[in-house]
Amino acid sequence: MAYSSALPIAWITLRVLILLNWLYGAAILALLIATIVAEEWTFTALGITPSSGIPSMIMGLRAIAVFGLVAVPLNAVVLRRLLVIVETVRRGDPFVAANASHLHAIAWALLGLQVLSLVIGGIGEAISTPAHPLHLDAGFSPSGWLAVLLTFILARVFAEGTLMREDLEGTV
Repeated sequence: MAYSSALPIAWITLRVLILLNWLYGAAILALLIATIVAEEWTFTALGITPSSGIPSMIMGLRAIAVFGLVAVPLNAVVLRRLLVIVETVRRGDPFVAANASHLHAIAWALLGLQVLSLVIGGIGEAISTPAHPLHLDAGFSPSGWLAVLLTFILARVFAEGTLMREDLEGTV
């Protein structure tokens, strides 16, 4: 197999993203806890005053933070499974049944992330006001849903390809 410089870069990138994902989750959790335990101090630190109108949005923002926390393990599933797939490619044997299973798990995690995005986008729409518009990068994403569909199909292609490979090895 020809050496690809993309694989080490992908492996390092995925390792960094796994770490950043957990740091992101820890930051959201810390901020969420701070808004509950030390609400006044946290809002003052963030520059949010009672007259700003933002405190009326706090419950919705906390709900968005909770859903953001749910996204962390889903992102971890995607990143860890991709890392395992990259490692099999580096070893020169990516067409194994385990990778079909990994792709299937990634597809379900991506589906969960798309649903979370719809929920977060809906909450953002509900709490946003003309005086205090809330702009979130959430909601329906055609490319996100296409990625879900593509990953489910790719998982099935890997499963069928693995079976065909095993059949060929059995006949030789």
